[in-house]
Amino acid sequence: MPTLAVLTAAGSGSRLGMDLPKALVELDGLPLVVHAARRLCASGVVDFLVVTTPPGLAEHVAAMLAEDPGVDRPVRAVEGAGTRQASVAAGLRAGLAARVEGADGEQEADDEDVDVVLVHDAARPLASPDLVRRVVAAVRVGHGAVVPGLPVTDTIKRVEPREDGAERVTQTVDRAALRAVQTPQGFDRRLLERAHAAAAHREGDEALAATDDAGLVEDLGAAVHVVPGEAAAAKITTAHDLRVAALTLQEAR
Repeated sequence: MPTLAVLTAAGSGSRLGMDLPKALVELDGLPLVVHAARRLCASGVVDFLVVTTPPGLAEHVAAMLAEDPGVDRPVRAVEGAGTRQASVAAGLRAGLAARVEGADGEQEADDEDVDVVLVHDAARPLASPDLVRRVVAAVRVGHGAVVPGLPVTDTIKRVEPREDGAERVTQTVDRAALRAVQTPQGFDRRLLERAHAAAAHREGDEALAATDDAGLVEDLGAAVHVVPGEAAAAKITTAHDLRVAALTLQEAR
């Protein structure tokens, strides 16, 4: 059964200090979205991709990925929406409703074929093919929702705000049971559809929309499981993060 990957690439990149969308910012000469798409394809467990893009850039991103030799799976691009949750919902609908066509125009698969969906952020461009395989394997053995995560190494404290700006510590949280969650996140297709349908009323409000899809599954009361993440799957948010990612690539060589 095929696996669909929804690759979110609709972010503005304002915190990177760039005047172009984050997914198009270059790392080692390639846009972040290309790095992420290449690694999804290299995993060998992704059958086709849907990329969510900033407004007006769907055709550009689709053509860029279609021309890249490292992206050897069918790709569709759709414009994202105002929140991450809404963008993923748009990508999921596009991936499941549209027929995936081969080069000869013949239908290769339809929405009923898909049983596993990955949701991945282009802002995590160096998540490895091994990590992708690990997540998909965990879904296929029966876990309906799977996220990669790393143990939290910092001391974490719960605080309450004060008017003078010096927050008061109310609790030191036991970090042994805490995980910093990454993407790609993997789901049983039907479970993810139910989760998005149940939360559709929230997707247009930035204050209420979910920051990750596992949170939507948790809201249904369904179990979410964690598999080991990796440092390379760090999220790129600032210019410093981009420099760290470049160093990671250099060290890998």
